[in-house]
Order: sequence, then C-alpha cells, then structure tokens
Amino acid sequence: MDDKKIAVLIDAENVSGKYIKLILDEVSNYGSATYKRLYGDFQTPSVRAWMKNLRDYAITPVFQYNYTQGKNASDSALLIDAMDILYSGNVDGFCIVTSDSDFTKLVLRLRESGMTVIGMGENKTPAPFRKACDIFTVLELLLEGSMSENDAVARSQIEEAVVKIITENQNDDRVTGLGEV
Repeated sequence: MDDKKIAVLIDAENVSGKYIKLILDEVSNYGSATYKRLYGDFQTPSVRAWMKNLRDYAITPVFQYNYTQGKNASDSALLIDAMDILYSGNVDGFCIVTSDSDFTKLVLRLRESGMTVIGMGENKTPAPFRKACDIFTVLELLLEGSMSENDAVARSQIEEAVVKIITENQNDDRVTGLGEV
C-alpha cells in the first residue's frame, strides 16, 4: 500500500495548539503530512501560543492580518492555499483542522474533486462541517485517548483520597453535603 500524501491546514484561530502532536499522529494513520500550514493573525494571544509548535513540528506559519474587526482574513488565506494545493496535483487528501463551520463549502468542493477530507476540531465544531468530511475526529477524544497509565493511576489515587476524606468526615460526624437528603 503506497503512502497517501495529505495536506494539513490548521485554522489556528479556532483550535488550541495543545493538540498539535495528536493531530499529526492521527494524520499519520492515513498517510504522510506533505504540507503542514498554520493560519492566523499571530498578533492575537491564542494564535501566538502556537509559535512554540512551529519549529518542533516543522509547520509553515501563514501570517494573516485581520484587516477588519470581526472578519477572519486567515480563513481566506487557507481557502486560497487549499485550492492551489488541490490544483497542484501533489496530494491525495486534506486534513482541515478547525472548530467552526466556515470551511464546510471548501470540504465539499475538495471532495467533489475526488479528495479524501479528514476533519478535526474541538467538541464545539458544528455538525455541517463534521458531516461534510469523509472522517471527522474530535480533538478532545484524541486527548483523552492519549492519557498514559500514570494518568489513570493518578485518577484512581484521587478517587481513593476523596472517598477517604468523605469517610473520615462521616466517621467524625462532620457534614460532607454529599449523598445526604
């Protein structure tokens, strides 16, 4: 089976940078990320937080000023690049990472051209975008799935500690406010 070439285009203004490793790991299940681009106005704090990931993951930043309040100029840059990449004939599919529905029409257009489209976004991603993609992955679920055994042990230790505190309080006739009517 030959490796599919996938363009990964990330809307940094609508997805947190904490997911970048999970995004690229998930894309590797479908092929190789041949384009890795991040779109946003890097003057805004949420997009600036992505900066540390650019070098570590070899991502090309596409800086776009938001010329008008309330308008997202980086969306236009992502759309233009997606169409340029489509017409280059250099990829087999796209991964569009966003948590809004602005790219639903783009996804439909890419699929009309025979491209596989993987969508990724946070829980808040609207249904139209999710349904337009061939595959849609909720980033929070990837984050939960990446928790190590140490994290599971930590949770069980916390649960044990909470139960112990409640039990001790009840044994000392202190009101816990939990489970009482």
